[in-house]
Amino acid sequence: MFGIVRPCRHRLSEDMQTQWLAHLCGLCLALRKDHGQFARIATNYDGLVISVLTEAQTDHPTPDRRTAGPCPLRGMRTATVATGEGAHLAAGVSLILASAKVRDHIADKDGVMARKPIAAAAKRIATTWDRAGTGTTTTLGFDPTILLDAVDRQTTLEHTAGPTTALLTLTEPTETATAAAFAHTAHLADKPHNATPLAEAGKLFGRLAHLLDAVEDQQSDAAANAFNPLTVTGTTRHEARRLCNDAVRGIRLALKDVDLQDSQLAHQLLAHEVRESVHRVFGDSHNHNSDLQFNPQVPNLPWDQPPPPQRPRRGLIQGCAVWSGLFCTCQICCADPYHSPWTGEPKQGWCVGCDCCSGCADCCDCDGCCCDCGDCCSCDC
Repeated sequence: MFGIVRPCRHRLSEDMQTQWLAHLCGLCLALRKDHGQFARIATNYDGLVISVLTEAQTDHPTPDRRTAGPCPLRGMRTATVATGEGAHLAAGVSLILASAKVRDHIADKDGVMARKPIAAAAKRIATTWDRAGTGTTTTLGFDPTILLDAVDRQTTLEHTAGPTTALLTLTEPTETATAAAFAHTAHLADKPHNATPLAEAGKLFGRLAHLLDAVEDQQSDAAANAFNPLTVTGTTRHEARRLCNDAVRGIRLALKDVDLQDSQLAHQLLAHEVRESVHRVFGDSHNHNSDLQFNPQVPNLPWDQPPPPQRPRRGLIQGCAVWSGLFCTCQICCADPYHSPWTGEPKQGWCVGCDCCSGCADCCDCDGCCCDCGDCCSCDC
């Protein structure tokens, strides 16, 4: 998994957790259905925003869902997953952009990509992904040349960039590609009037993703003598943070102009989780867990829920087999959450440290609450 929007389960209501997982698994399974098992490696947290936005604009009273079979990443449990056009658009776009990422690693000779046989094999995979993603997006009425041109333009800009190059010149291809993908969700949902504000939100989301990726990779890029837009243009960390903050504000403003039927999850991801991503990357995440208080006006928060109903318990041998699968896929170590192999209850991975939350600090002056702005203010962002 990769991406900048990585919501902590403590910041999502139970309903939003279920929706988020439905879109994440829906993207993964759309990749498998459209492009084969190996394509699932392109699953990413940011791509599912496309699926979320498409569904959030749709007038249908019930979302497109199906029940998926057991998966090791869900503790071998079934789940309800998204199956709409948004999931397939997200899959196609993710595949094309993953192809670009692979080509970028090949060009930079990162890690094993420095070995010619591996680089040659990776290039063939990238070419296959380009064709596959192009086919899917074209079927959905999206012009894939926007993404492909952006990838080519990015490569050209990086080869010619120098100290006099403006940083936002280097983020422009990512902005253009993301803006087009966000805007197309309006057409899939038959809400063409949403295309303009969604394009603006997508443009700023792409800028933010590019900048945060550059900040995260700056030290490793310097050690590997690889291209980094901040280093090449001489942009300071302070300036990068200012641009990120401006992008977060701009996304929120643009989102206000979007006609959404169900805005809850889209608002949480694009108005709040992007801010958390900035905090995480720049190393200033806040933790107000000690200040949590129950508020009856805020429904469905995880800590307000009654105990879950008793789940069927697996036997010793079956549970051990599932535990082995979770361990081999690193879920026991890194997942937040993984599900107990015996009871199915959510548990936090051994190496996961929850850094939530900045909470209402994102939209008001209150700094003593956590996880939902309803705890201390009326969120109008």
